[in-house]
Amino acid sequence: MTVPAVQVQGTPNPNAAKFVLERSALGEQGRTYFDAESARHDSLASRLFAVAGVRALFMVDNFITVTKSDEADWDDLVDPIRTSIQEELGG
Repeated sequence: MTVPAVQVQGTPNPNAAKFVLERSALGEQGRTYFDAESARHDSLASRLFAVAGVRALFMVDNFITVTKSDEADWDDLVDPIRTSIQEELGG
């Protein structure tokens, strides 16, 4: 399987960013997680919560909206989040 391309888009909320996949890979039913415990049954969400600074996730169809903590910096988060998505969905 090929590694999916992931584009990052800003949102009106400076603590949230949209990670857009090149294809639908997350299903039509949206999933929202506010902590790692609630995401424990979802391998991709669990992996994303392992990135320090990730506070919440909304996942549906071909995008994931990641909300970061106030202290976290997008410059430190984008690459590990993108890599986690690509490794989880590309394998």
